[in-house]
Amino acid sequence: MSGVDLGRRLAAEALGTALLLAVVVGSGVMGEQLAGGNAAIALLGNTLATGAGLYVLITIFGPISGAHFNPAVTLVFALRREIAPGPALAYVAVQVAAAILGVLLAHAMFDLPLWQVSTQSREGPAQGLSEAVAAFGLIATILGASRFRPEATPAAVGLYITAGYWFTASTCFANPAVTVARSLTDTFAGIAPASAPGFIAGQIAGALAAAAVMGWLLRGR
Repeated sequence: MSGVDLGRRLAAEALGTALLLAVVVGSGVMGEQLAGGNAAIALLGNTLATGAGLYVLITIFGPISGAHFNPAVTLVFALRREIAPGPALAYVAVQVAAAILGVLLAHAMFDLPLWQVSTQSREGPAQGLSEAVAAFGLIATILGASRFRPEATPAAVGLYITAGYWFTASTCFANPAVTVARSLTDTFAGIAPASAPGFIAGQIAGALAAAAVMGWLLRGR
């Protein structure tokens, strides 16, 4: 990111985050429409599109902004002093706003009402734990790959999220901006607003735990 001004970095974060949410929500809608009521098929379509989309978005925007697309990732990099507090706050604001715009874009592409509120409840301690595990693994993937195989980071993140859709009970949101935005879609990818705080708490806890553990593991390497 050396030499890239903050305006272009924020633009890259906005574009990447908005497109990510368009992929997540749009593929959920398409998957549900084509699955004939088979939730596993719908989830598989949603999963493959999201993992592939992440690979592409991180590849093209990573050299500009770092391709955080995620307030939890930005928080960890701020704690590691790899991004200053001011730009970090700007990143988070842009990520949340762009995520919401991405949901609206997905609704528009499928001729759905633009403004929606999800009714899909995702309550319970198991869901919060799943999000903590999802975020822990995501941060560990980013920090480990960027240290040892930086060129493999886009693939590693895309593959981890692809796996996370299936091994976590929550389907691996792992991102507070994504969680907020997905509360505004009453489609396959939605989450009821009442469920969002538990998800976000789990995500932040998992991210902080991963930052501590990976910081220790990687120290001196």
